[in-house]
Amino acid sequence: MIPVELPKSAPADLRVVRDTDGVPHIIAPDVPTAAWGIGFCHALDRPMQMVLMRLLGQGRAAECLDGSDEMVEVDRFFRRMNWSGHGMADEVAALTPETRAICDAYCAGVNSRLTRKRPFEYALVGHRPEPWTIEHSILLSRMTGYLTLAQSQAELERLLIEMVQAGIDDARIAALFPDRPAWCRREWLAALTLPERVVPEALKWLSPAPRMMASNNWVVSAARSATGHALLANDPHLEINRLPNVWVEQVVELPDDTICGFNMAGLPGPVVGRNRALSWGATYTFMDAVDHWIEDCRDGQYRRGDGWVPFETRTEVIQRRKGAPVTVEFYESVHGVLDGDPHVAGMYLSSAWTTSRSGARSLEALTRVWTARTVDEGMAAMGDIETAWNWVFADADGRIGYQMSGLMPLRHPEADGAWPMPGWDPAFDWRGTAPREALPRVVDPPEGFIVTANQDLNPLGELDPINLPMGDYRARRIAAQLAAAGKASFDDFAALHMDVWSLQADEFMAILRPLLPETAFGRALAEWDLCYDPASAGAVAFEAFYRALIEEVFGGAVGRPVVQHLLDTTGVFIDFYQNFDRVLLAETSPWFGDRDRSAVWRAALARCPEQVSGTWGEANRFDFTQIFFGGKLPRFLGFDRGPYSLRGGRATPHQGQIYRAGDRLTSFAPSMRFMADMGQAGVQSALAGGPSDRRFSKWYASGIDGWLAGRYCARARLTPLGDAADVTPPG
Repeated sequence: MIPVELPKSAPADLRVVRDTDGVPHIIAPDVPTAAWGIGFCHALDRPMQMVLMRLLGQGRAAECLDGSDEMVEVDRFFRRMNWSGHGMADEVAALTPETRAICDAYCAGVNSRLTRKRPFEYALVGHRPEPWTIEHSILLSRMTGYLTLAQSQAELERLLIEMVQAGIDDARIAALFPDRPAWCRREWLAALTLPERVVPEALKWLSPAPRMMASNNWVVSAARSATGHALLANDPHLEINRLPNVWVEQVVELPDDTICGFNMAGLPGPVVGRNRALSWGATYTFMDAVDHWIEDCRDGQYRRGDGWVPFETRTEVIQRRKGAPVTVEFYESVHGVLDGDPHVAGMYLSSAWTTSRSGARSLEALTRVWTARTVDEGMAAMGDIETAWNWVFADADGRIGYQMSGLMPLRHPEADGAWPMPGWDPAFDWRGTAPREALPRVVDPPEGFIVTANQDLNPLGELDPINLPMGDYRARRIAAQLAAAGKASFDDFAALHMDVWSLQADEFMAILRPLLPETAFGRALAEWDLCYDPASAGAVAFEAFYRALIEEVFGGAVGRPVVQHLLDTTGVFIDFYQNFDRVLLAETSPWFGDRDRSAVWRAALARCPEQVSGTWGEANRFDFTQIFFGGKLPRFLGFDRGPYSLRGGRATPHQGQIYRAGDRLTSFAPSMRFMADMGQAGVQSALAGGPSDRRFSKWYASGIDGWLAGRYCARARLTPLGDAADVTPPG
């Protein structure tokens, strides 16, 4: 146990120690004091990360870090979203006194370190971080819920419009995505003026903001558990080839409780984790909370019913380090921000995200979950989170539950959110947001377990918030393994966390095997065990065929260069692959033209090589890259680590996707793993990285080897329960 020196401004009854893995244990008499310690430890261990995310969210990266044209475009995007401005004062004012006290204590803890010791990265660029405020925590909560999560949904909806404008017929589009409603006319979509990109490539591929994609979590009731107690597992799949990890592991020790959790630097409470009586985990849910409206514009106005209404103009000045400032203007209607210039007559899109003015309810939820003791209390707390997540719960009474969170917009009865709506018709305006009780949720289902893995969970709710879910292969695989286990144990959970068998490949290979050629490539596929393990040659062969099949089927209609661009530089085939798989696996499809499935698949096989090039471990390799310098420093300095082989594929429970976009390599895999047995204290955990973002800390990358190997660390209380002042060595 390693004591952490606290500043003189720290509460007198606060203690912080590190366990043998460097994870801070915050020992406090009450929650506000603990929040002070959480903030201090965030600023101690992740100061560079906190400030970097804040500068990005404020649209000040070009001012404070890098005045390049690329960074100006990143700032332009964040200024357009206006997350640091939208209703911020109202959100802070809406906090209850209890939550405000916790947030104030958290900020005081952050500032006791952040404003007194500047991270060396910011000294290099001459930036002195300002004090942390509650507004900054709200900003981070908004960013976390949008970047590449809601954003990926918006990108796909834009693709639908581009497909119409490219002349793709309705039959082909309907085979991939929801049918276009009758009221959404092709001529409207064809007339839309779309700028080159809504979200700049610089933001998605070159900024330090993490990409957040898939995740798994599951809970097993006491009746289905080998220990006789409810069990929970979680492994959020994020962009993992970055240091530091987005997650921060901490333990809070209160006189009568212990919270073992993972949070994010900048947020004042545990996002996932457990206390003595309740555990909770999260995955992203593909709730559609971003909508688009078609605005008919002229002379700086937009058509509204029988009249014309002027846009509100918002002017932003992007200061530029070592360069002239850039002035940008945004035009806002009742539907959000316009994507174009309304002074040039035409049809443009305006876009809005329900959660752009959020914050207070989310911070309230993070503080309420500290004291939640039952599944019902956990669902009530985390169901109020304003961004879209799947939450699973397990409590000490052996019960389990699931609750979706997020602000689902209530729309016109004929609108599903996938297609843009006519902005001139007020009937298509939002009608508020859905209550959490109407969202998908379930308690103690008869099968004795709950699995979420970004699949369609609409059947569990009164409403249908998901219109474009991710594939259900991982969810079906996990559910099948839990059902087969009978009484599930931590060993079963650990095996699932590392499981690389692909149900997607199983369904494809059932069709492909009779078509395989007598070549080394064909034999590798015929002998493949459907596992994406590092030694596998079959996984390499299957991925080559799968790409060739996508290009063969969709390239004929939209052009192979377009398909290759979508594969290599967007998340469309990463996020929504099952939409495309439905076409690829169908016996007939409008995308096949006058050919049948067998002919299409044979044509794709003909485009594959005769030999297999290497193993999956050789093909699927990545480096951990430090986010501030972005791989620009010499390797011997130790900021970047690797290369490493990544197990798993797109549809395996242990996801392992790596692909290159421009000059940046990105990857999606379990960013951390944790398991909780509600009959035992503490959790079992593993983090892809380490506790600290300080390069010369012994805990900078201390967890990588264990994470790669599938090892877990036991995380539990260090002090005797009921006596926070008596610290004893860990057993």
